[in-house]
Amino acid sequence: MWYVRVTLAALVCSCLFGQNADPPRPQTAEDPKPQIRAIRDLGKLGSSSIAKLQPYLTDANVEIRVEAVKAIVEIGTQRSLDALLEAARDNDAEVQIRATDGLVNFYVPEYVKTGLSGSIRRVGTAIRGKFTDTNDQVIESYIQVRPEIITALGRLARGGSSMESRANAARAIGVLRGRAALDDLVAAIKSKDDLVIYESLVAIQKIRDPEAAPRISFLLRDLNERVQIAAIETTGLLQNKSAGADLRDVIERARTSKVRRAALGALAMLPDEGNRPVYTKYFTDKDDGMRAGAAEGFARLKNPADLKMLEDAFSAEKKMNPRLSLAFAVVAAGRNDMTEFSPLQYLVNTLNSKAYQGVAQPFLIELTRDPGVRRTIYGAFNNATRDEKILLGQILARSGDADSVKYLETLAADSDAEVAQEGLRSLKTLRARF
Repeated sequence: MWYVRVTLAALVCSCLFGQNADPPRPQTAEDPKPQIRAIRDLGKLGSSSIAKLQPYLTDANVEIRVEAVKAIVEIGTQRSLDALLEAARDNDAEVQIRATDGLVNFYVPEYVKTGLSGSIRRVGTAIRGKFTDTNDQVIESYIQVRPEIITALGRLARGGSSMESRANAARAIGVLRGRAALDDLVAAIKSKDDLVIYESLVAIQKIRDPEAAPRISFLLRDLNERVQIAAIETTGLLQNKSAGADLRDVIERARTSKVRRAALGALAMLPDEGNRPVYTKYFTDKDDGMRAGAAEGFARLKNPADLKMLEDAFSAEKKMNPRLSLAFAVVAAGRNDMTEFSPLQYLVNTLNSKAYQGVAQPFLIELTRDPGVRRTIYGAFNNATRDEKILLGQILARSGDADSVKYLETLAADSDAEVAQEGLRSLKTLRARF
């Protein structure tokens, strides 16, 4: 009977549209296995088969649409992007998620293996997946993303079919530095869903547009600790000085030590002599994180009169995190020599520590914006270890100037292949900044 219905449909199409017209695609049979096998076979043929895979994206059966997206993502060439943009307009959450991860995967190879689509499953009609705890991926500044991709992701973040697909789109916007979708992210943080709000805040952090800062201030006292901390950190990173009073209030009224540390850390990013009493109060606090935050606050005041106090504290401090913050503060206050036991040398040496290089590197990025510190850092290349070369290259990519080019060119020609590759990437990033 099914064959008869299709034949009759074809006759009707012939009468209505003429013998040369393409008949409408027949509705999928109850068993989608033949089509799924066909899709998988087409996927093995590479980008030449994308035109044949695209019609499956409009199939009535969601299993077939999902399989088509998976095949197109697996092909992963530039020719896949238009098909994935079409899939991103689907009304099914799983199709949206897989299309989103596929779009990011073109710019960040292997992203689909760690993205949400790698853990996705259906529970009845609902979609479930586990977001990875690490959310620090972001493309290099010299990589240009097609504007229509950011537009599509913004649309999903604002109004995808499920909260998971919206949160996943927000994360993707952050990875791709999608500044054009900033309004969509701000709309997403009003969703009342903690996951969507959190991923949108992290994406706003990565985009680093200060104009967004006042638009998230209402979350500084959010009842969800994870969201509140993300909002506090975003406020600091975007240097919203108008939020100083709010942050001071949060420090005093914080429900947990995590929130208090985050609030002091954010306040430390807003250099203002009016914050000095807060930094002084917590400079000798029993909590390591509070001592570190206070030291960072003094660092950004850059007051030479604080140097002796900071040097004494650096010498006496035994805990690693506050000691690194104090090293940062001593250099910022005016001491930028690189003798054996100097604070600047201590920060560079810490680049060899897998556990703490992620703390030392941001401090050095900030410090090397000062030409005097940067010139001193150049001397570190003479006897640098492999890790130091790689991370110092990344630091100069973010904070260097025209005088940094020759040092990155030397790294790009290093005999160590990994050092050379990172040197070349850093050189591209530096030049993109220019």
